[in-house]
Amino acid sequence: MKARRYFLLCICFVVSAFQFTEKSLFFVPDTWPKPKYDFSKNPITESKVELGRKLFYDPIFSGDNTISCASCHSQYTAFTHVDHALSHGIEDRIGTRNSPALMNLAWQKLFMRDGAVNHLDMQALAPISNPLEMDETITHVVSKLQANNLYPTLFYRAFGDSIITGEHTLKAISQFMLTLISSNSRYDSVMRKQANFSEQEKNGYRLYQQNCSSCHPEPLFTNDEFMNNGLPTDSTLKDYGRLGVTKNPNDSLKFKVPTLRNVEFSYPYMHDGRFKRLSEVLKHYTSGIRQSNTLANVLQKPIVLTSNEKVDIIAFLLTLTDKSFLFNPKFSYPRK
Repeated sequence: MKARRYFLLCICFVVSAFQFTEKSLFFVPDTWPKPKYDFSKNPITESKVELGRKLFYDPIFSGDNTISCASCHSQYTAFTHVDHALSHGIEDRIGTRNSPALMNLAWQKLFMRDGAVNHLDMQALAPISNPLEMDETITHVVSKLQANNLYPTLFYRAFGDSIITGEHTLKAISQFMLTLISSNSRYDSVMRKQANFSEQEKNGYRLYQQNCSSCHPEPLFTNDEFMNNGLPTDSTLKDYGRLGVTKNPNDSLKFKVPTLRNVEFSYPYMHDGRFKRLSEVLKHYTSGIRQSNTLANVLQKPIVLTSNEKVDIIAFLLTLTDKSFLFNPKFSYPRK
């Protein structure tokens, strides 16, 4: 009887594991809000995700076939780049902003540092067409994909049609990006009562809640809004953020609030990558904020932190590192 019960438990475990694998293409972690992405218009499937993954790593999207999405969004650095402050394009052209880290995109409504793109399915068009990045057109990309020996078959598996279109190409890329969910950090284990913070991390968490959570609320650690965080304007780039999109003076110097998840690996920080270390970021918020008409209300009053408190906050921020996300083979370069 015990042997039979053990056998049934094993069968149940295998079945549940298989079901989890199927569902893990996209899932909503417990306590997380409802995603903002409308899956009814682009239902997620394994064949679309795998196609999108291959496209994400293929330099065919660039004008000279030398850089891919992954060139600026490396998995091991939270899907951004860390070797330079500003993104680099073909022929080593230097862009005007630091690439944002890619994760938990289904919960975002606007994309890019200035919110210039209002739908994830359209996001890839921005770097493709930017002359400082890929310097290509989606029409020519489709032609190159259609002429490739492999892609017509992959598009047929994903969309039931071997005739490749720009719409299907962009939807496939967004399908892969939708699976980039980071929700298994040490912080998450503590919230699930599977682990405990150290005393230093616990104090850092308390200080984070007091000083950082207004702009970086749990569990996504971003409010998905655009705010002026008091950075002095770069004299060379002269980037005024969302103002360039809306033309509204009230949006001057406002940039999208980034997530703090995996922040240990997503340096350099800020829209122009001016800070290399978290200690520099905290120094800015305690002594470097530039007053202006659009400065965020929560930053109008100085943030006061001792040296030890800054160290404690950083200790907490390190608990947001999700190694299962950073090293998940499902997100890496496709070998097949």
